[in-house]
Amino acid sequence: MVTPQDKEKVIPFEFIPDKASETTNIDGKDYLLMNDAFYTFYQRSLGELSPFFLAIRDEKRILGCRCTVCGLVRVPPFVTHCPFCDFAPTEPVEVGQEGNMLSTPPITYFANSLFAARAPFGRGRVILEGADTALSTMLYTTTGILVPGIIKRGTEVKVIFRDERIGEITDIFCVPTAELTPQQIAEKGLQESELSWIAPAEPEFPEASAEDIAIYQRSLKEMQSLASEMSKSKRARKAIEGWKRDIAVKTRGGEFAMYIDDGDFRIEERKLESPDFVMACADPRTLLDGLSYKGAITDAVIMKRLWISKNMEFNTIFKLDRLARFLAREKKEQAAG
Repeated sequence: MVTPQDKEKVIPFEFIPDKASETTNIDGKDYLLMNDAFYTFYQRSLGELSPFFLAIRDEKRILGCRCTVCGLVRVPPFVTHCPFCDFAPTEPVEVGQEGNMLSTPPITYFANSLFAARAPFGRGRVILEGADTALSTMLYTTTGILVPGIIKRGTEVKVIFRDERIGEITDIFCVPTAELTPQQIAEKGLQESELSWIAPAEPEFPEASAEDIAIYQRSLKEMQSLASEMSKSKRARKAIEGWKRDIAVKTRGGEFAMYIDDGDFRIEERKLESPDFVMACADPRTLLDGLSYKGAITDAVIMKRLWISKNMEFNTIFKLDRLARFLAREKKEQAAG
């Protein structure tokens, strides 16, 4: 019997290239070739931009081009001749790795499949030291999730290099220098693994009043009831299939744990020593509203009513919203049917 794995493929597996890049030398110059796909697989040359991307990949440097007449420095070096100076030639020049935001960047929370793994992120233009034009780049924060107000026009940022680079613009991103140590700011070619991503500053809450504790206890009981319903709902379980997270939740009135385990969802009043990430909100009703489908937990994060410790866990927040939505739809269908 011939299985699907045994069937001959139109494109043999061994011809499928890795996501990578390579360098080719033509007439004594290095050019960067990228593996890519368009119905079939192909390589595209980055041509005259190769030195820019090679410097990022191999040397952790940022290059621009300077006009030999007017001295204007463009980053990235997208022209070889200056259009302002009768097409005078330009020359490569290295620029600094710190700069200031040209404008307040928009933040992408729900990205397409190409960038979903990197969301949420900001996308903005930064004028690096020594440059006269702005470089478009992704923006992150080490303080938790990126929300409006952390990075805005004029914010000083530093270029960070990803640990694994293949020679594309997403090999770099920027974070505010206010989140770095003086040594990190001074370091050339600072890599993402050198940043403190796992110890962001948690929000501090004032001492709980008797009313705060009462609100916490009522909210916790309602959320535990909802979690039990969600775990019994076939539709709701699909929202968290294949997903596992232990989440510490801190509120003004008390602390509890959320467990997501491949379709199962439960809430227990206990402290976690080693959670996958932390959520914090002064009022537990913020989470209760989200889980009962009276508001979106993602909106609570964006509006700064809910803090999470890891930027990349926004995907988990999105799944919690889907969990609530799926249960609400199932209840509505059952009531109508």
